[in-house]
Amino acid sequence: MREYALAVPRLLLSTTICLTFTDSIRSARAQQPAQQAPAQQPVQQAPTVAAPKAYTPVAVKPAEPVGDPSFDAFRKQLADIAKRKNRAALKKLVVAKGFFWDGESGDRLNKKLSSFDNFASAVALNDKDGLGWEILASAAAETTAEADEDRNGVICGPASPQINEQAFVALIKETGTDADEWGYPASEKLEVRGAPQTSAAVVETIGMNLIRVYPDEAATAASQDMLRIVLPSGKLGYVPSMSVLPIVTDQLCYIKEAGGWKIAGYAGGS
Repeated sequence: MREYALAVPRLLLSTTICLTFTDSIRSARAQQPAQQAPAQQPVQQAPTVAAPKAYTPVAVKPAEPVGDPSFDAFRKQLADIAKRKNRAALKKLVVAKGFFWDGESGDRLNKKLSSFDNFASAVALNDKDGLGWEILASAAAETTAEADEDRNGVICGPASPQINEQAFVALIKETGTDADEWGYPASEKLEVRGAPQTSAAVVETIGMNLIRVYPDEAATAASQDMLRIVLPSGKLGYVPSMSVLPIVTDQLCYIKEAGGWKIAGYAGGS
């Protein structure tokens, strides 16, 4: 898996992937009432978000789909299993031995559990609200994957987009931002609107460049499907949440065995 010069936190691979930018979460936490902390411990202040400013556009090249028909067939099988929530059928798609789980802080594998039980924990398969099945459905719909540099024959998806790393580092310094505040358009042309409604007037159209997502403390229930972004000019605008993709997400990993493709591991989780 590609690593950037700066640590880029992995994001939840789910149907609401674009709503999980760390700065959006940070904004929500900042609005919650502060809980009383013990006298001996200082109350932690919410991280400061850099003010919007103009920046130099950095081009992004989206990853290409995996060019293997057998992988497409496997994804369709996984999608059907996720739709039916068929745990027994899913178990057959996970490697019997050797499942790995690479978290942000290192190896998260519980060696006392089976490969499938570790997999179930990694993707929240036991979540009572069905989050794990949503994650699998999203993974099955993902056509891209990239080679795992540490494991021969293993691929992980979604694949990271291609970005000039030096330009990205310069962009972070130029704007005083964190790497996890940046995403990229899901399509070649993205219409930016002047207000957080899909019916609002289009103020600009941007191409395949990095986009800074900016927290919106005034967001309401009616505008939750829109993200506030900073344009290269430094002006603010709004785009549909699902129209912006994170640079790096949690990844589901696969390996092609004699009997076909299998789920081999998971990359993500703190």
